[in-house]
Amino acid sequence: MLAHAVTIALALFSIAILFTLYRLIVGPDVVDRILALDTMAVNLIAVIVLTGIRMGSNILFEAALLIALMGFVSTVALTRYLMRGDLIE
Repeated sequence: MLAHAVTIALALFSIAILFTLYRLIVGPDVVDRILALDTMAVNLIAVIVLTGIRMGSNILFEAALLIALMGFVSTVALTRYLMRGDLIE
């Protein structure tokens, strides 16, 4: 039963990644594109964790943690650059 649930969740998160990729490309504003990039990072983390559950591998959870950290830092850096025009004060 868990295998079926993980497969369905992987399919749904893959579709969500495609939708956010569309918003990233077509987004009407820079803010929408930044939010789409952040949402795509969250969906990618979910796909990696679900793949780790499906494969029974612990190393993928560490990879998901690193990608979550990089996604957060990149979102903050892009937002700060958008608001101030520079990253370092």
